[in-house]
Parts: sequence; C-alpha cells; structure tokens
Amino acid sequence: MATVMAATAAERAVLEEEFRWLLHDEVHAVLKQLQDILKEASLRFTLPGSGTEGPAKQENFILGSCGTDQVKGVLTLQGDALSQADVNLKMPRNNQLLHFAFREDKQWKLQQIQDARNHVSQAIYLLTSRDESYQFKTGAEVLKLMDAVMLQLTRARNRLTTPATLTLPEIAASGLTRMFAPTLPSDLLVNVYINLNKLCLTVYQLHALQPNSTKNFRPAGGAVLHSPGAMFEWGSQRLEVSHVHKVECVIPWLNDALVYFTVSLQLCQQLKDKISVFSSYWSYRPF
Repeated sequence: MATVMAATAAERAVLEEEFRWLLHDEVHAVLKQLQDILKEASLRFTLPGSGTEGPAKQENFILGSCGTDQVKGVLTLQGDALSQADVNLKMPRNNQLLHFAFREDKQWKLQQIQDARNHVSQAIYLLTSRDESYQFKTGAEVLKLMDAVMLQLTRARNRLTTPATLTLPEIAASGLTRMFAPTLPSDLLVNVYINLNKLCLTVYQLHALQPNSTKNFRPAGGAVLHSPGAMFEWGSQRLEVSHVHKVECVIPWLNDALVYFTVSLQLCQQLKDKISVFSSYWSYRPF
C-alpha cells in the first residue's frame, strides 16, 4: 500500500510540474504565435492610412466567368471599399451593349471585409490583454480565453464565407443601384458581395408582369443568388427575373486571410485539447 501511495504521489508531482510548465510557458508561446499570425492577417485588410502612410493602394481585378461573356468589366478595390466599377453588359435579346461605371464621387463599402477586419482586431486585443507577465492560474482560465478568441475568428471567417441572403426588393432598395453613371435602367439590378476569396458581381435583368398575366405570383424569399423566374413586387409593379449574369474575380489576400484564420483556429483547439487532457485526468483520477 505504501508503494502504491508513493507511486501515486510521484505521478501527481510529475503531472503538476507538467501542467505548471504548460500554464506558465507553453500557453504564452502559443499566444505569441497567434498574435503574430493574426497581425499578418490584419495586414491583408489594407485600409487608408493616416499621416504619412497615405491611402490604401488601389487594386484592379478583371471580372470573368466560364459560363458567360454577357458581362465583362473591371472592379477597383481600395481597402474595404469598392472605389470603381466599370461594367459592360451585352443584352441577350438584341445584343445591345450597355456600359455603366461608378460615379467619380462614390465608393461602395464592403461590409463583409470591414466586419471581418473588426473581428480580427478584437481577437488580437483579447490575446494582447494577457501579456507574458500575466500568470494563468487555472486551465479553465485558458479555455475561456481560447473560446473568446475562437468566437471572433469564426465570426471573421463566416463573414467572408457566408454572404448575406437578400430579397430582390432589398437589392432594389440598396444604394448600390444609385452608384452608377449613367443611371441603371429600371429593368436592371446589381449586387456585389464576397464569397470566400472571390468578389462577385451579379446583374439581374427584369421584366414586368402584366396585370392580366396567368402566372401564379409568388414573391421570392431571401437568397445569395436568385434564379430566373424569381418574382417580387416593387412599387406598384410586379416583376420577374428574366436573366441572371454572375461574374467574379479572385482576391489573393482574402485567400491568405482565410488560411490564417484556419491555422489560428487549429492552434487554439490544440491548446484547448492539451488543457483538457489534464482537466479530465484530475476529474476522473482522485488524489
């Protein structure tokens, strides 16, 4: 019995020493690694600077699609804003070419990028609030911090991977439709959004349903991308989508940011797993 008790005491001493090292050393090493990765991620979300830093650089991206040549154009991204859009649309029925671009005094904020950047900043703030001089006293304290950081990172990632679902009236009411010169024809709607590492532009062509139409009018609900045949009511008119043109361009630094989010989430989970090993051991093994 004395031998068993001695072995148990020795085992406990080793575990306590390992756990103390984990709390005092490895946790801070992981926090530093997370800070470095997320600072790199935050640099990808280039924003207008202040003082001598100057404005964010403008990047031009050519829109393309493997399925259609009806829409061609160039989008200019400046930080979290679309500063210019130059679009050509070939009308399917008569091959008429329409050209429209942003007014020079207008920019369109991409809320998804802005929100993702804010979540990254919040994650960095949480990490820096526990500098190297801070002493973690319990595993639960580390788990709570990791959960808070992971929540911000998951929200940042979701803002880029999950575009908002909008109804057609919401798209029609969007200020984006008033950004262009010349003014968009009344039978066109435009939407812009981020999906993963791509900036997407969708053009909807509409036609009015006649009052005596035999079609069963069913307003479409919210969607990221509406299909031909989707109906909605706008003002006193009932309208139907006749054609949908979607084009997109890859934004390389968005892909970088998504990779950084994934790596950071994995590091957080690995640290949580290590903490949990000790917690479960002490939960099921009496000393």
